[in-house]
Amino acid sequence: MQASTSDVLRVAVIADSDTRWKWGALTARRLSVGDARLSGFLLRGRATPTPRQLAEVGAGVDTAAVREVTGAEFLRAVEQDGYDVIVLALVGGAVQAMLHGLAALGSPAAGTAGEGAAAAGTAALSKSVRRPVVVTGYVGVVYEKLADGLLLRHGADVVLANSPHDAERFRAVYEGVGADASAVTGTALPFLGGAPYAGGPLKTVVFAAQPSVPASREGRTYLLRRLVEHARLHPDREVLLKLRSQPGEHTTHIEELPYQKLAEKLPGGLPANFRLVYGHMGDVLDRTDLLVTVSSTAALESLHRRIPTAVLTDLGIREALGNHHFLGSGCLASWDQLDAGASPEADPAWLTRQGVAAGGPPSGGGSDDTAFDAVRERVARLLLEPQLPPVEPYYTHVSAPGYLPGILARYRLDAAPAAETGGVRRVVRDAVRDAARGAYRHGVQRVAPVIRRMGEL
Repeated sequence: MQASTSDVLRVAVIADSDTRWKWGALTARRLSVGDARLSGFLLRGRATPTPRQLAEVGAGVDTAAVREVTGAEFLRAVEQDGYDVIVLALVGGAVQAMLHGLAALGSPAAGTAGEGAAAAGTAALSKSVRRPVVVTGYVGVVYEKLADGLLLRHGADVVLANSPHDAERFRAVYEGVGADASAVTGTALPFLGGAPYAGGPLKTVVFAAQPSVPASREGRTYLLRRLVEHARLHPDREVLLKLRSQPGEHTTHIEELPYQKLAEKLPGGLPANFRLVYGHMGDVLDRTDLLVTVSSTAALESLHRRIPTAVLTDLGIREALGNHHFLGSGCLASWDQLDAGASPEADPAWLTRQGVAAGGPPSGGGSDDTAFDAVRERVARLLLEPQLPPVEPYYTHVSAPGYLPGILARYRLDAAPAAETGGVRRVVRDAVRDAARGAYRHGVQRVAPVIRRMGEL
């Protein structure tokens, strides 16, 4: 691996879903106060976003230049192209696999990615000027699998925490297992921003849908019915159902029961003041007077702008729904309360702890860029180091022999990238794998949901 020698910061972002691409691309743009050149990669899988989804994210990146790759192809690009910074905007298992792959790069003797990671990393460093700085984190609220997700991300140079609350929890997890917690760096979600709410009469209500919360047909039908009833109760309001994806597309989580399909079967049809909308969340929030959701990250975007925001309690306050994260926020409410005119007011202390609207959005709109000062300082300091230490994930074949091999095999990194065969054999093998992955993705995204829905008839 060899970092670039240009004055322009070269950043590679690899993501595995539309929301993680949004987080990764926007985070990459915050890492330097100077010029940055961003190279985009999508890790091939069941949630690989479509061009429409990438364009809708609004990250300011030419989507035509974003490459879809396997894990091994991404590691080869890193080895060949010389990046200063790598942003791993991936699910925890994929981050762990990439960390072990990065540790093994440059080591001709590396048999299994992650086996002897420190030695492999040292060998790589001996052949290069310096390795890239590795950055990772979370796309939104961390309300489940805290220890699991964090330990899978350990080994990166920077693990971003989106709030003071998260930074405290992240360090506690690492210190609790005796791991180095110095990588944890406080920041904010990079997509918080936009013009602050101006107030006024309640004209537009937006429900921010989530692909898998709630997961059941009963729960999703109930929420849709209550949203439609709210529109009928308040014909003077525009009621919008903000959707993340078209039927057949996938996001970070699989959506087996799209609201679009449920709406088609709703008795009585839809009122004239009710609409389904897509597009960039920021554009929708520009005209929102009340944001309603179960636990979507859109609630944080809304709260950052000081828009009245309701986190629904109708289906209970449960860890499975993620709305327990909003305990103490002042935003918990039911549809009955909203129908009667309630407008939740967020607790300022809770907002500060969550890194949301700590000082209120700037009067001219946009996000508070000072939240990224600590990240930029850490990255700049690491970039000045003549050599960075080897990538050393917490999980190794010694510490987790029954867990790590399965993760590496899932991303086909159980063999070191340098050991892959070449020539015609590799071309044929890759073509067969590509066809198999295409068939698998089609089965997961299109066929399986249909079979499950037929089973419920």
